[in-house]
Amino acid sequence: MTEKILSEKNLVVRHSLLELIEHWAIAISGLLLLFTGIFELPVAKRYYIITVPGLGWSADFITSLYIHYAAALVFTAVGIFHLAYHGFRGEKGMIPQTGDLAASVKVMKSLFGFGQEPPMHKYLPEQRWAYVGMAFIILMLIISGLIKTYKNIYAPDMSLAIVLTATWIHNIFFVLFFLAFLAHMAAIALRPNWPMVRGIFTGKVRLDYARHRHALWIADIKKRKTSNH
Repeated sequence: MTEKILSEKNLVVRHSLLELIEHWAIAISGLLLLFTGIFELPVAKRYYIITVPGLGWSADFITSLYIHYAAALVFTAVGIFHLAYHGFRGEKGMIPQTGDLAASVKVMKSLFGFGQEPPMHKYLPEQRWAYVGMAFIILMLIISGLIKTYKNIYAPDMSLAIVLTATWIHNIFFVLFFLAFLAHMAAIALRPNWPMVRGIFTGKVRLDYARHRHALWIADIKKRKTSNH
């Protein structure tokens, strides 16, 4: 475990370098997939996207498609690595737990001044549910995307019913991915979540914040440290 309390700096290590790389690889490749997927539609010229500096290529279907494929390769590889690596290590912090729904209601109420937020583990219950939801969206995008890619490269005569089904699934979950991205940004914009933004970039959050909001997580770190000695 890379989690470590740095009392002298008022910091606690929340994410390892590997986790940061995974996060940003998924985020950047996901955004590239989002934009190039849109660019493959005839919208770049219509809405003057090609006039934006650096986006002159956006009306070129083949260029957008190649970038889409490259981003999809990174997106898929990192997603598979994430599941395999953290699954092998038995890390279950992002898996929904018993009582998450009730805890989530208390968290939501506390944001509007009704009651106190209960002490939390490393991840909030909403984060765990969002993780599972996003994982399912990504899985459906990958499966449907692989079918479409296989058709384009190896099987141009693939059954029309299969192609249409894969296309509809890909388009629907493309929209859901975009909505999930907006929800993620909205969650970050909430004032109580601001201290967590630092962790996205440095892997560390303020210790006083963690003690206040993630008391159960801090207690776990101290317990592991004591048992190791």
